[in-house]
Amino acid sequence: METLIPIINRLQEVFFTLGAEIIQLPQIIVVGSQSSGKSSVLESLVGRDFLPRGSGIVTRRPLVLQLVNVPPLEERRKPDNGIKAEEWGTFLHCKNQTFTDFSEIRKEIEEETDRSTNNKGISREPIYLKIFSPNVLSLTLVDLPGITKVPVGDQPEDIETQVQEMILSYISNPNSLILCVSPANSDLATSDALKLARDVDTDGRRTLLVVSKLDLMDAGTDALEVLLGRVIPVRLGIIGVVNRSQHDLNTQKSLADSCKDEQAFLQRYYPSLASRCGSRYLARTLSRLLMHHIRDCLPELKTRVTVLTAQYQSRLHSYGQPVEDHSATLLQIVTKFASDYCNTIEGTARHIQTSELCGGARICYIFHETFGRTLQSIDPLGGLTELDILTAIRNATGPRPALFVPEISFELLVKKQIKRLEEPSLRCVELVHEELQRIIQHCSAYSTQELLRFPKLHDSIVEVVTSLLRKRLPITNEMVHNLVAIELAYINTKHPDFTDAAQVSASVNSQQAEAGDGGKRWKNEKMPSEEKGPVLGFGSPSKAINLLDTAVPVSRKLSTREQRDCEVIQRLIKCYFLIVRKIIQDSVPKTVMHFLVNFVKEHLQSELVGQLYKQRLLQELLIESQETAQQRTEVAQMLEALKKASSIISEIRETHLW
Repeated sequence: METLIPIINRLQEVFFTLGAEIIQLPQIIVVGSQSSGKSSVLESLVGRDFLPRGSGIVTRRPLVLQLVNVPPLEERRKPDNGIKAEEWGTFLHCKNQTFTDFSEIRKEIEEETDRSTNNKGISREPIYLKIFSPNVLSLTLVDLPGITKVPVGDQPEDIETQVQEMILSYISNPNSLILCVSPANSDLATSDALKLARDVDTDGRRTLLVVSKLDLMDAGTDALEVLLGRVIPVRLGIIGVVNRSQHDLNTQKSLADSCKDEQAFLQRYYPSLASRCGSRYLARTLSRLLMHHIRDCLPELKTRVTVLTAQYQSRLHSYGQPVEDHSATLLQIVTKFASDYCNTIEGTARHIQTSELCGGARICYIFHETFGRTLQSIDPLGGLTELDILTAIRNATGPRPALFVPEISFELLVKKQIKRLEEPSLRCVELVHEELQRIIQHCSAYSTQELLRFPKLHDSIVEVVTSLLRKRLPITNEMVHNLVAIELAYINTKHPDFTDAAQVSASVNSQQAEAGDGGKRWKNEKMPSEEKGPVLGFGSPSKAINLLDTAVPVSRKLSTREQRDCEVIQRLIKCYFLIVRKIIQDSVPKTVMHFLVNFVKEHLQSELVGQLYKQRLLQELLIESQETAQQRTEVAQMLEALKKASSIISEIRETHLW
């Protein structure tokens, strides 16, 4: 099991180069208030002075501390990396530099901290320090900035919030152990470190408490009840330690002497707990807890690395390889886009929307629902009043009174109604054209990464297709316009479905006779207008010209003959209009499909190739976007790191876990 901690250290180094935190590695997070003794606890674990000290927040960046146990110098057959020192340290940001002087390590930590922080602020970017020594147990700890309440000097006003958010981001990792440091001369019930730990570790399974500064308690008091867990129980245990005082630091008292004095203090004041307290016992406990925790987390860690490797492999594949054959790549992308466009119309595309109609399904909806219902809603006699019909009849007869309903009046009126079918027909063409434009965006959204890699090629394809649709639109409109013009050019009163005028007239006469209106009554009936004098401008919206001094009636009741003539014309118009509407409803979709939809499908690929497959454009069109190139590089690096991580984890044999 001793090999587990070095493996986690190697995994940390792998992912550090990427600045990624996609893998939550097991580690010990050191949390405590400012001046709680965190630095002294860490230095006692190492046995050397190497951490910056001073007033205020000294630790302003997370310090990932990896302790590696190595044999003593005299027992090493060959010095590691040619280093002839008992103890040394390395930083990941200083790859080729080794520090054998621990004061230089302290200086490098201070300088590296200042490089990324300003005005005593804090930074989330960690510093990775690895210390090799025969006097340490293999451990991985993360030292975080101390919890503070009031900003000091140039610190930002929200320094407390920043520190707490940073601490929570680390201890929220379910694979981390939380080492809370709290001084013995303060009330544990007010410990900020314990409060934060309880927020994320409610059952206390991941929390260990270190009670520091046992020697600074008031005279006559001790921490026995606290250390026994009777004040605040902690699942992983409570360990008391004695820190070096400021006097010891000023006199440069060695850590070895401090450990001896610590043991003597514990034996004198806490003899029953002396074997379960102190810095040495803390180091052994942390190493044991971390190894067992790594063992428990390892299966999930393996699964996580495997899943992420597959995901990043897929992402890298979607970005494609750098372009080598520009001609083949262009033809492949153009062919794929044209195929996707046609498949979307046919309804065989891979990406089928479920939220709304798209492509060919929407075109079908436009033809049979939108256009069809619009035509069905048009009233054959809409906009025609009885006076309009009588006006047309009289205008068609000239100065002579009509004995029969003139055919020219029927043609005049029915053409006016047929003309109303042109606007919805042209609107149908416009709607289909808009849908064909939307298919371009649909194919772009669901196209392969190959097309999205090249923004200029993508824009050029969109422009070519849009131009092709723009060219076909007036041609299709003209053909639809001609459909209506054809119907207006010749009114076929001999159409098989058209009712004969004589039959309509006879039917109307028969209905009027059945209603009690004598068939000959209208012959002897005088029009009210004739009794009052002739009125010109009948049915005209302008003011009538009056030849007499008597008043002209504004409106009057139609005579029986006029009613009969109007009804005959209305029936004929309705019958013929329905015939033409049926023809238009059938012909317009066919025209749109032939001249617009099918034409675009058949000529899209050839149009794209003809416009884009030009030697002078190949290099320009296949320039990869900077964002895609950067993403491919990042994904490739992450995939490489995951493969290394998988290789490292695979070194662990199952027998090593127990």
